[in-house]
Amino acid sequence: MVLAKFAQLQHALKEWAIAVEALSKGKTIILLRKGGIREAGFGVKYPLVWLYPTYEHQKPHLLKPEYADSVMPVESGWHPSTVEINSCAEVREVLPISDRQQLEALQPYHIWNEQMVSDRLKWKPRQPIMVLLLRVYRLSQSQIIPYHDAYGGCKSWIELTEPIATQELVPAIDSHDFERQVREIKALIES
Repeated sequence: MVLAKFAQLQHALKEWAIAVEALSKGKTIILLRKGGIREAGFGVKYPLVWLYPTYEHQKPHLLKPEYADSVMPVESGWHPSTVEINSCAEVREVLPISDRQQLEALQPYHIWNEQMVSDRLKWKPRQPIMVLLLRVYRLSQSQIIPYHDAYGGCKSWIELTEPIATQELVPAIDSHDFERQVREIKALIES
């Protein structure tokens, strides 16, 4: 297990706050990514990362109804003065997918609606959507960190100014349920 190798962690993956919340509560194990605007593509840089919640690009109309109402719209360029880090994720699988039918089969497993998936396929169409299967762990007590200018911009990966200890992490879902979902998702993609 990757988690056992890290007493503290400084790398973070930026993701919509609503997605971080869904992952942290065990409502999903999937992220769909193509990378930030300034990135040539999306690649996994680290096997274990903090989930860093972002707000600027969250769009309620791109989420399933049960998630849309929880999104706090913000002005372009807005960021909080402090950021709550409450979970980390072990990247268990990265599955590149370009096939619309395969992505449609995954619809029950993530928080995005069909328009979001369609928009992601159209943006940088030669690049596949990366389906990340994440084993998420919650901190027993969230860490509040100050926002730093280095965290801004459309990029997927950031380095926190100070590492955060990984002690007292609790799985968002039990290992049996996680492995079952991984099997179901991979079976849908492979069929």
